[in-house]
Amino acid sequence: MAMQASRLLGRSLVKPRPSVLPRSQLARRWLSTGSEGASAPPPPRPSFWKRFLQVTGSITLVTVATGGALYYVAQKDRTPGPQLPHDPTKKTLVILGSGWGATSLLNSLDTVDYNVIVISPKNYFLFTPLLPSVAVGTLSPRSILQPTRYVTRHKKRQVTVIEASATDVDPTAKTVTFADTSEIQGLVSSTTIPYDYLVFAVGAEVQTFNIPGVRENACFMKELEDAEKMQRRFLDCLESAAFPGQTTEEVKRLLHMVVVGGGPTGVELSGELHDFLEQDLRSWYPELAEHVRISLVEALPSVLPMFSKQLIDYTESTFKEAKIDILTKTMVKEVRDKSVVLQLPDKSIAEVPCGLVVWAAGNTLRKVTRDLMAKFPDVQTNRRGITVDECLRMVGSNGSIFAIGDCTATSYAPTAQVASQEGAYLARVLAQLAKKDEAEARLRELQAQGADALAPEAKEEREQLEKRLAKLEKVRPFKYSHQGSLAYIGSDKAIADLPFFNGNLATGGVATFLFWRSAYLSTLFSMRNRILVATDWLYVKLFGRDVSRE
Repeated sequence: MAMQASRLLGRSLVKPRPSVLPRSQLARRWLSTGSEGASAPPPPRPSFWKRFLQVTGSITLVTVATGGALYYVAQKDRTPGPQLPHDPTKKTLVILGSGWGATSLLNSLDTVDYNVIVISPKNYFLFTPLLPSVAVGTLSPRSILQPTRYVTRHKKRQVTVIEASATDVDPTAKTVTFADTSEIQGLVSSTTIPYDYLVFAVGAEVQTFNIPGVRENACFMKELEDAEKMQRRFLDCLESAAFPGQTTEEVKRLLHMVVVGGGPTGVELSGELHDFLEQDLRSWYPELAEHVRISLVEALPSVLPMFSKQLIDYTESTFKEAKIDILTKTMVKEVRDKSVVLQLPDKSIAEVPCGLVVWAAGNTLRKVTRDLMAKFPDVQTNRRGITVDECLRMVGSNGSIFAIGDCTATSYAPTAQVASQEGAYLARVLAQLAKKDEAEARLRELQAQGADALAPEAKEEREQLEKRLAKLEKVRPFKYSHQGSLAYIGSDKAIADLPFFNGNLATGGVATFLFWRSAYLSTLFSMRNRILVATDWLYVKLFGRDVSRE
């Protein structure tokens, strides 16, 4: 009995302990037990109107903040502050022109260093790459204009802007003669002013190669009034073709548009005309749309010679799909009232009936440029334009005349990109010259005091000035940095030839078209122009182009 009792007692003492569950299982069991006991009610979903008000409030807040910031920036641009008056101790800088080179110079120039005078027959800057868009109504003319005073009124020192045409430059007396050529003139319409430095940026005019009838019967694509004239004549051709009783041959003649010049301007204009036809004219002139024909005439073997062969082929294939005729190796012999005479590649002569001829084929020098070059007969012998040195100084002018843009003869193409970089470079050169003139004036003051009477501090200042002058004498030459070439080819497609590392990146299509638009928007000089151009693009996308004729 005693042994049995001890065994039972041992079994009770070694009775196994209850197994302990892991913490994760305990937690799950506790959660399941708690959920069974009292389940928490789901959070109430916000009502539709509450969500609607939240979204509306957020959109309103962002809109008000953006609009307020836009209004602040716009008002700040519209109300420039006071400026420093002209300083008689400063040198006079005269700028002839208001194009790409002159406007780029004004944007970058520190007017505190000079008394600046701008003389131009146009009191605005014209964004010429978008001129073909104005010709077909894609953009409003005012959207690509930038008043020159918008630039000058935001400078530190006053800049005098004179709307006049320069008629003569006297490099010996350092004077500029100009005349008021506007419709309304005052008692004084011509005068002469002196200059210390002259920036000659008058651009170029249309080259007709002395072909008969070009000036009389063709439309140019150089200035704003050219684009407006072409738009009026194009719509006039449409309405005349829609006049009752016109024969089929006459309708086809009136609706045949000939563009002369296979460069970017001619190609973009052809593409814009095709877009106008496909996106608008087929809706408003369905009976005439099938008779509209576009021909692009180029004397060279291919269009867009500045682009790569791959992009040239892509452009030609795109034009072929759009039914735009490309006539290469074809020369214009005469432009008549109702036709254009062409010399075909086989040297045969053909008279092609047409309703409109647009001339976009090259530039030539203005009369004031030729007159200035004639005053340096020994060194200004290049018939393409003014010969300049590596620092854009006119050869023979002793450094007092700078020339930039299309009026010069350089190794670079006469493009807006080149002129813009030349203007920005020249602003840096003029700033360096101002520092040099200031150092020379101070050095003359010290030298006038006499070398023996100079104090040690003055001697040290003189030595520093001499070292500084030695550095300022060295002017870095101008170097053009090619940022690429862009062109719109119609059908919401564009081509781009961009520098990429040591080679080029050639691309084309709809994505390139979006890049083309964004690049031009960023290149515009003011927020006002960017908003106007973007608004015009949106308006045309929603409502189409206006087909009414003034």
